[in-house]
Amino acid sequence: MEERIYQLRKRAELSQEELAEVVGVSRQAVQKWESGSASPDIANLAALCEYFGVTMDYLVRGLNTQERERETPAPEPEGGDIRDRYPTYEYVSKTRILGLPLVHIRMGIGFHRAKGIIAIGNVATGVIAIGGLSLGVFSLGGAVLGVFALGGLALGARAFGGVAVSLFLSCGGLAVSCGYALGGVAVAVKGAFGGVAVASEIAVGSVAYGGLALKIDTMHTMGTAEIEALIRAAYPDVREWVLRLARLLARAG
Repeated sequence: MEERIYQLRKRAELSQEELAEVVGVSRQAVQKWESGSASPDIANLAALCEYFGVTMDYLVRGLNTQERERETPAPEPEGGDIRDRYPTYEYVSKTRILGLPLVHIRMGIGFHRAKGIIAIGNVATGVIAIGGLSLGVFSLGGAVLGVFALGGLALGARAFGGVAVSLFLSCGGLAVSCGYALGGVAVAVKGAFGGVAVASEIAVGSVAYGGLALKIDTMHTMGTAEIEALIRAAYPDVREWVLRLARLLARAG
């Protein structure tokens, strides 16, 4: 029975933790079922049969020859299922915080979700999340959402990526922000810096549109003191790093 539970779980692409949530037991209970050190009670057997769509007879005793011929799926094309040749790797730490494992790693071909304080997987959710699709306070991956987000497509309070959208600071090829944006194309409320810069307040770029629009080729003919005075006159409370960045872009132009 332990082998059949293991095989059914693998075919469904579930982790031991996810199967435990389905049945309503602990991950350790599922681990014991699969190792043969314990067996599910009748209620848990019924829950497993209902979820996987198998009979109690199959789960407990296996199929007879006729049943096996009737229920066994058609053979795989030559080469088999790619997921059999490239199995899932999973690691779940024993240490838990607020019910979540400290570290959960789950990777392989297909949809594999990792959920933990530190999560690494094809799809990852956690305080620190690393994966193709990541959601966390600190997120790193192809498409990410987080307070601090770094990825091809990044959304967050502070976002860095090919396309970056943020509340406070964005850096990327295309950067959009309610605060400040730095990129090839930068669009922001407070300050935009880039090849094309658009901002409600300060815009600095080769092409610039904003409350105060400073084109790099024009700034190149101005002194740094003149640039600083011009910005401070329009926005007296401007941050120092904004002035330094404007001066840097002027020199680079």
